[in-house]
Formats: sequence, structure tokens, C-alpha cells
Amino acid sequence: MTPQEYVEEVLSLVERIPEGRVMSYGAIADALADVSGRNSARQVGTVMARHGGGVPWHRVVTSSGRMPPGHEQEARQRLMSEGVPLKGEHVDMARASWQP
Repeated sequence: MTPQEYVEEVLSLVERIPEGRVMSYGAIADALADVSGRNSARQVGTVMARHGGGVPWHRVVTSSGRMPPGHEQEARQRLMSEGVPLKGEHVDMARASWQP
């Protein structure tokens, strides 16, 4: 899989995350590992930072439920409007995580 194809796969998966649910960077990497030959949460983060503006980027969080760095306030508002369960400043991953 080429780097551009990987970008497209990541963005396609993020587009499929249902409203009110989230995936972690690592869960996205894991979900695509078999087809892509890659398994790096950092690579997913790079894809999201560079290309994620057109997809529901706010639904991608860290494994601990932390929202995208530098966009916490907007992500929190969007997630709250979708009914994503929170624990303080973090997403409640036990209740909000989604797997394809």
C-alpha cells in the first residue's frame, strides 16, 4: 500500500465512525494493520494532522480519551453535541469506543 493509499484508508475509516462514538489513533492503526502493513498510532496522527480537516476529526482521540492537541475546546464542544460520554476532560473510552 502506498503512503497516499494509507492516507485514503485512514480518512475513509474516520468517516465511518458513527456520531456519538470515537476511535483512538492506535485503534485506527490496528484496524488497518492487516491491509496496510503499517501499525503506528503516530502515523495515523500525522495523517489526521495533515489531511483530516474534511472528516469528523474530533472523533479521533488518544487511547486515554484525550482530545486532539490544540483543538481540545472545539473537539469537546462537537463531541458533547453528539452525546459522547465524557469523564472530566476526557472521553469515557469504555462507553464511547467504536470498532469497525
